[in-house]
Amino acid sequence: MKHIVGAVSITLAAFVFAGPAAEAASPPPVELVDVYQGHADLSQYWVSEKYDGVRGYWDGQRMLTRGGSVIALPAWFTADLPDTPMDGELWAGYGRFSDASTLVRTAGPDDPRWHEISYRIFDLPGRTDDFNDRVPAIRRVVSRIDDPWVVAIRQFHVANDEALRSALKKVLAKGGEGLVLHRGSRDYTAGRHAGLLKVKPYQDAEARVVGIHPGHGRLKGMMGSLEVRMPDGRQFAIGTGFSDDQRADPPPIGSWITFRYQGKTATGLPRFARFLRRRPGGPPPEVTAEGRVSGPASPKDGGSDDGA
Repeated sequence: MKHIVGAVSITLAAFVFAGPAAEAASPPPVELVDVYQGHADLSQYWVSEKYDGVRGYWDGQRMLTRGGSVIALPAWFTADLPDTPMDGELWAGYGRFSDASTLVRTAGPDDPRWHEISYRIFDLPGRTDDFNDRVPAIRRVVSRIDDPWVVAIRQFHVANDEALRSALKKVLAKGGEGLVLHRGSRDYTAGRHAGLLKVKPYQDAEARVVGIHPGHGRLKGMMGSLEVRMPDGRQFAIGTGFSDDQRADPPPIGSWITFRYQGKTATGLPRFARFLRRRPGGPPPEVTAEGRVSGPASPKDGGSDDGA
């Protein structure tokens, strides 16, 4: 059991990679998703499954996390990748985000578990054409690579909201987390408002751990709940969604987590907040390590360290 204390509020540096992926590089110029609010002309969008993996940006020579850490991949994994940028997910399978995250953060290139990872490509950042033209280009590039662990994510169209809900239901039934809408007329644009919208059965967001509340009864000696602070300064506790192993070794103070929720209360706090995962790369891209929103961006309603 580590660092179980009463409700504490202190400032520490955000979590950073401490394993083989710790070599620093500049953060890649990745697109970020916004939340689908049900008010889009679906005929203008491509639809794809949202895979729950670790963002992997291939810059033509090395694989980077969204935060710019270099991932120590085996030589065989990258040998056939092109010298042009690709954007995708390092994915271990349904329900295995923590496995992919641990591997990316701590494993060396000789770790045999890399054979369990696929690289799922959803864009080609180096191209200057719109996404309608990039979709067939992605398929051509992946077919030339011809490695079974490199996959072009399926992109398709839906006719209306009913068809979109049906596609979402199928993804959820097999253990997936949602869909992504990508506007066909958009070029590759770093940051938010890039024409990307995520479709999930719930909302998610990020918060920084500022305290750890001890458990009682069955949870005595373990963590009972986390005290967290959102980028807008709102603070609350999350006590559900944790396994016993996570309660025995909870995310430390200063780290960032992703949680899910269903709407907000009258005071603006997330309703039915539930822990999803610890963020492997620290704060969201528009938030400083201290937990403040940087620049003109406003706190968002979602976005985990995954595909898009």
